[in-house]
Amino acid sequence: MPAASFSVRAVSLLVCACAAMSLAPAAVAAPGGLPTNVQHTDSSPQWEKLRTALFKDRKVEAGTGKVELTVPLRAAYGASVPVKITSKLPQAADLYVKRVYLLVDKNPSPVAAVLDLTTEIGQADFETRLRVDEYSHIRVVSELSNGELHMHSRYVKVSGGCSAPPNRDQLHNIGKTVFKLPSGVKLNEPTAVDVQVTHPNDTGFELNNVTVMFIPPHFVRSLKVSYAGRKLFDAELDFSIAENPAWRFNFVPRGEGELTAEVEDSKEGRFTGSLAVRAPADVAQAGAAAQ
Repeated sequence: MPAASFSVRAVSLLVCACAAMSLAPAAVAAPGGLPTNVQHTDSSPQWEKLRTALFKDRKVEAGTGKVELTVPLRAAYGASVPVKITSKLPQAADLYVKRVYLLVDKNPSPVAAVLDLTTEIGQADFETRLRVDEYSHIRVVSELSNGELHMHSRYVKVSGGCSAPPNRDQLHNIGKTVFKLPSGVKLNEPTAVDVQVTHPNDTGFELNNVTVMFIPPHFVRSLKVSYAGRKLFDAELDFSIAENPAWRFNFVPRGEGELTAEVEDSKEGRFTGSLAVRAPADVAQAGAAAQ
């Protein structure tokens, strides 16, 4: 996915450099330096740079109701902020969500994820967890197959997500990739599925408490998910995704098959995970009785 790959790495670097040179304040500062009176729909200098880098002069429509982002206003922990993306458009062949951009304006790496989708997911709804480094807008941009761009944004009051003390307990399990079907299988209907990769997703801003040295960046940068050999989505990711990256999404099982995930990290580590999907017992029994 060349375009998305450029977005996550090259665009993040470009936006960070531009933002560092910007002198325009994002909002009126409150005592202690924290912004106040910021609205969910506000722009920011970082977003203006990011929008140009990602979408050039294309129109990005906000508040159209085509996509919705759910984020807590005050998250409990900056290194694990839950986000939910809800699409109001079914993945029909004539019009569907082609690509989803998940952005955190003020993160060192603002392009958290770019998801390249197919109609096989049935409904372009996603849930994951983000690192948020300081008070910031989180944005989702939904790109439709007809070229339209629709955005929804939320402002979250949390900080410290990119430098939070790392959890080093699962390093021996790096790359372990597991699927779960939280609500069972629904043949020919959008079915929820969870996938999680055990990985520290180190940002490069975390200190090793023993050596007091910065831990080098090491994060999942690519996730490709398919079912029965058919692509569901490809994701280009960065360290703004929380450790042990986890995604909830949909797929439409049209028969028995296997969910497969191909994972690559920033140190060229490659991992896979899979789950055999069987027809529900009542469907299998009805098919056997008909024979």
